[in-house]
Amino acid sequence: MHRLFVEQDLSTGVALPVARAQANYLLNVLRLKAGASVLVFNGRDGEWRAEISELGRKACALVPAEQTREQTPHPDLTYLFAPLKQARVDYMAQKAVEMGAGLLQPVITRHTQTGRVKLDRMQANVIEACEQCGVLTVPQVRDPVALEDIIAGWAESDPGRRLIFCDEGEAGQNPLAALSALERGPLAVLIGPEGGFSEDERSLLRAQSFVTPIPLGPRILRADTAAVAALAVVQAVAGDWR
Repeated sequence: MHRLFVEQDLSTGVALPVARAQANYLLNVLRLKAGASVLVFNGRDGEWRAEISELGRKACALVPAEQTREQTPHPDLTYLFAPLKQARVDYMAQKAVEMGAGLLQPVITRHTQTGRVKLDRMQANVIEACEQCGVLTVPQVRDPVALEDIIAGWAESDPGRRLIFCDEGEAGQNPLAALSALERGPLAVLIGPEGGFSEDERSLLRAQSFVTPIPLGPRILRADTAAVAALAVVQAVAGDWR
């Protein structure tokens, strides 16, 4: 059954006006008719089966009939990353949602390829990933912040959260030992830019008591590949896959 994200509150029998683009998708792309069912969610009220109420060729409403799943807790994994070129940022945002990130935080580093981040487009990719993968809680997307500012404000803004720093210069190749030694608690994963972190940035990160550096194997990974690899290994060893 097709899934759609909606902004409105969800309750039985209360019709939801559908945005024009979504109405076109339902009526003209999927060719659904009045009475057909779709699944809807808003990130707050769980998932509902809703029936299409057709108002015309280009307009329709959705009427929630029954809740199919209760709302799930917000994923407690923060994903920090240096922005990449747009198409690869789209991919990265979608995969981060699939891997269980609850917050996406762009971080500006010395070797970041671009300081411009299209937050609306990133949020659209986040929602699309939620729609396609059955995710009920929509991750938050934040404005870009300089790495130095993230580090300086960490203890105050997110006390108790450990930052997993994917360091291409870390000795060894296996991240499992460092991750297995972590105490259970909230985590964040930091992925650098294509050019890697500068030596000053690496020194700054490694000097912090809340940072755990890990390697990501013997091969050089592109940043979007490293994101998937890091999130997978962190979730498997220290996250919600356990």
